[in-house]
Amino acid sequence: MRFLVTGAAGFIGSAVCERLLAQGHEVVGVDCFTDYYPRRLKEANLAPSRDHRSFRFLEDDILDLDLPRLLGEVEVVIHLAAQAGVRASWGAEFTHYTHHNILATQALLEAAKEAGLGRLVYASSSSVYGDTDDLPMREDSLCRPVSPYGVTKLAAEHLCSLYHHNFGLDTVSLRYFTVYGPRQRPDMAFHRFIKALLTGGEIRLFGDGSQSRDFTYVDDIVEATIAAAAVPQARGGIFNLGGGARVSVNQVIAWLEEITGRRAVVRRLEVAKGDVRQTEADTSRARRVLGFAPRYHLKRGLAREVAWVEENLSLLQET
Repeated sequence: MRFLVTGAAGFIGSAVCERLLAQGHEVVGVDCFTDYYPRRLKEANLAPSRDHRSFRFLEDDILDLDLPRLLGEVEVVIHLAAQAGVRASWGAEFTHYTHHNILATQALLEAAKEAGLGRLVYASSSSVYGDTDDLPMREDSLCRPVSPYGVTKLAAEHLCSLYHHNFGLDTVSLRYFTVYGPRQRPDMAFHRFIKALLTGGEIRLFGDGSQSRDFTYVDDIVEATIAAAAVPQARGGIFNLGGGARVSVNQVIAWLEEITGRRAVVRRLEVAKGDVRQTEADTSRARRVLGFAPRYHLKRGLAREVAWVEENLSLLQET
């Protein structure tokens, strides 16, 4: 099949591109290299796919592309491009979030409607749920995001549903729960923690560490995302993708100390605006429809991310 992957140079997008190419598909990757983190890291993510004969890369903003022509050349869009980050989404930076998360998604949906696209898979987020004690979070749970980032992800998800219900466009929305693993963005907690441990630096921890998350290894996310592009029964659906266990940040730090053999120096800060206390995914719908079955226990996945950071430490040192 022929795929368009947006956000192709990112943490998850680059891994999706590589998996699709390994499966024999043709892939067009799009990325505009926003300055949220250093370009050299994204270029490193993209390098394996660039060498593949079935891969074509376009460096451009989605809103500047000739989308009708581009979508006429592919059968499926996996829409991973987004302005990331909960804490950075406040204030003047919000314009970047509306541009990349809402307007770009609407433009893709409009072009997909006109092109008769086979399917559009949208990468949403557990941030749409907000802060709740109603656990595990279910796809029909109340969504009340507590960050501007979460608002934009939910808005784009609603747009996907609107185009599906009003125009018959085949869309699937996937709510990712805190994805980690090799190539994780440098602003994300595990990346920061591991680098601090390996270099003797300080871990800046927002809150007391008792907050808990459902962490999901990137390979499990990639498999479920590609399944969502192909399974007919997923049409029009919304699916939680979580790792299967809720773990506190303090426990994560303890495991990282064990894996690295180093003692963490932790500086505790106030809880950041927009951070939620806990997440936990009910993945029964994804298991039933997509065949989702996460294979990576968190401690195993952490060891793989530690190994990746160690191997790439010189590249990561400036971040």
